[in-house]
Amino acid sequence: MVTNPSFKLAFLAPKYWLTWLGVLFMYLISWLPQSLQIGLGKGLGKLVHKYVKKRRKIAEVNIKLCFPQMSEAEQAKLVKENMENTGIATLETGMAWWWPNWRVKNVIGSIKGFEYIEQVQANGKGVLLLVPHMLHLEMLGRIVGSIQPGVGFYRPHNNALMEYFMTRGRLRSNEALIGKKDVKGLLKSLKDKKMCYYLPDQDYGRNRCEFTSFYAVEETATTTGTLLFAASKHCEALSLSGNRDRFGKYHIEIYPLLENFPSGDDNSDVRRVNERMELSIDKSREQYMWLHRRFKTRPDKDAPSYYK
Repeated sequence: MVTNPSFKLAFLAPKYWLTWLGVLFMYLISWLPQSLQIGLGKGLGKLVHKYVKKRRKIAEVNIKLCFPQMSEAEQAKLVKENMENTGIATLETGMAWWWPNWRVKNVIGSIKGFEYIEQVQANGKGVLLLVPHMLHLEMLGRIVGSIQPGVGFYRPHNNALMEYFMTRGRLRSNEALIGKKDVKGLLKSLKDKKMCYYLPDQDYGRNRCEFTSFYAVEETATTTGTLLFAASKHCEALSLSGNRDRFGKYHIEIYPLLENFPSGDDNSDVRRVNERMELSIDKSREQYMWLHRRFKTRPDKDAPSYYK
């Protein structure tokens, strides 16, 4: 569990100098007006759309699979907007990590449903908060944490210096971070009545998964790890949605607990989780992380990849 990351002299070594330059650039950009940052982010995203063809291809495949009812022009428009929001997300990370509290408060548009978290904790339980991989996830965590500090379940960064900045940034308004392999640590936090973020919407492989529908893809590998945590008698599962409007304001909504969850029917339960993720994503589809190979694990191991 990470609660207070420490700086190491080893971070000054030459192998980290490029990282330092990147971080310094992000830090300086973060002090610009938000509207200017969003404009710069869109420009960066347009470059991603034009030149980072591998990632654009992944987004194109995902969107085509999920929304076959859309025309080709509509799909292309969504891909382009998604790339623009990917660029914005790069700069939003700097906002989330370094903005003072007053700037964060100024971009809160609305927060609904926080009483559901309070009710669960008043009943002596922890909150398993199910959150989709929205591109502005760093800002959502900063905003929610400013009201109720939480515990994040995360994948540590491979670069030790970036891990230092990432954990410091995320802990600006949150309590702790737990590595994705520390299952006992998250269960203990739930037992201690903490609000714990859990992101169940990516393809984590064939191990501990059920194949169920996600949008129009009938057999999508969906983790059953959610059920492992939700089965704890010490917690209740809620879900969250968040989006950024055209004025740069963030809107967050907490949805009530999943009744009789888990029910014992793993496939039905993870389908309910996917439905909650779809409910959240549909508020701003262009702001979801379509760059992830969501459908890389297929029921038939010998089936060709969607992404080739």
